[in-house]
Amino acid sequence: MTRRFAAKTIAACAVFVGAMGLIVACTPQQAAFASVDVTGAEYAKNFELADHNGQVRHVQDFAGKVVVMFFGYTQCPDVCPTTMTELAEVKKALGKDGDRLQALFVTVDPQRDTPEVLKAYMANFDPTFLALTTTPEKLVELAKEYKIYFKKVDGKTPTSYTMDHSAGSYVYDTKGQLRLFTRYGSGPKVLTDDIRILLKQAS
Repeated sequence: MTRRFAAKTIAACAVFVGAMGLIVACTPQQAAFASVDVTGAEYAKNFELADHNGQVRHVQDFAGKVVVMFFGYTQCPDVCPTTMTELAEVKKALGKDGDRLQALFVTVDPQRDTPEVLKAYMANFDPTFLALTTTPEKLVELAKEYKIYFKKVDGKTPTSYTMDHSAGSYVYDTKGQLRLFTRYGSGPKVLTDDIRILLKQAS
C-alpha cells in the first residue's frame, strides 16, 4: 500500500508540474523595457497646458501616439538641447512610425520662455514637437504632481539666471497612460526600442 500510494503521489506531482509548465509557457512575457517601468503610477496622469500656438493641451489630445514629455527651458546650455536633439533622432529612427511619436517640452522658465521663444526653439529640432507653458503658480503645482524638481539660480544680472531641473522624461502609451520614465543620458537607441515596444502593444 505504501509503494502504491507513493507511486500515485509521484504521478500526481508529475501531472501538476507538467500543468504548471503549460501555464507558464502560455503566459505572455512581460515587455522588457530598458527605461524605468512606472506603469500604474498614481501621479503624472494628465495636464492642462498651453502650447506655443496658444492651444490648450491635455494628454488625451495625442491618443494613438506615444508621448514623451520633458521639463526644461530654452536657455539651458546642455541637458535640454541634447534631449530634444535625441528625440528628433528617435523620431527618424522609428521610420514610418515616427509620426506616432509626440514630443512635448514643458518650460520651467515661463518668465523668459514666451510662446514666441518656445516656437522658435522647437523649430530647431522638429516642427511637430510642441512646447508647453503655464503660469509660475500653476507650474509649482504641476511640478508636485509630476514629481519633478526645478529651482531658479541667480546670475550676475536679473536676467542671466539659470534653472536647475530634473533631467528625465515621462513616456505615455498610445492610450495616454503613463508607462515609462527614461533617464537623461540613456541615449536615443534605448528610447527608440522602448517606444517600438509600446507601439507594438498598441497594434
